[in-house]
Amino acid sequence: MDHPEHSTAIEVHHPLPITPADPCTAPLVPATPVVERQPIVWVPDAYGRMVPMPKHLAPPPVPATEPRDLSPLPLLDPMAQRFIGGGIGGGALSAGAGYGIGQVVSAAAGFTSGAGMWLLILLALVLRAPARTAGGGSTVHVRKAVIKRSHFYG
Repeated sequence: MDHPEHSTAIEVHHPLPITPADPCTAPLVPATPVVERQPIVWVPDAYGRMVPMPKHLAPPPVPATEPRDLSPLPLLDPMAQRFIGGGIGGGALSAGAGYGIGQVVSAAAGFTSGAGMWLLILLALVLRAPARTAGGGSTVHVRKAVIKRSHFYG
């Protein structure tokens, strides 16, 4: 069962033990940073704690909001105030005109039913009176005179 095709050599790695170096005999080598240090900034996390973070990974600063104009504004827009004033003024004008026309019509109705009728009757009498006295037409004047004499026979 030994097939030459399936046999391969397995190489086993045996690490060498590390021997501690003697600090007195070891040469001094200056430590050089392998990675350049970047500036660190402190930013708040989700819980409000300040955590360090590299500056290039930090979120951009929030721009300051512009100050708002806090002067009091009118309750209604000036254009709306004009429309409301025009509507109220027009309504008052219409109500006054309607009231005045109603008074005139009421007075005219009262005049024709009361004083106007008496005025028409008087006017008719005055205008018909000269027609009776005029000499023309078929007017007959009757004059009756009664003379009474008393006689006493006794």
